[in-house]
Amino acid sequence: MLTKRGQALADLQEVAITGGNVFAELMKTVRVASLGQITNALYEVGGQYRRNM
Repeated sequence: MLTKRGQALADLQEVAITGGNVFAELMKTVRVASLGQITNALYEVGGQYRRNM
């Protein structure tokens, strides 16, 4: 059974993978998870962003 934080992070990952509205899901997730937890969850599904120099 997932905690509220675990479920929110899983939902955020699912929205990111499917191309949904990540901002709306972030607004829900920030209520129960820290910035570091959110960053790690998004990194797991999307990798690290690197701009071209």
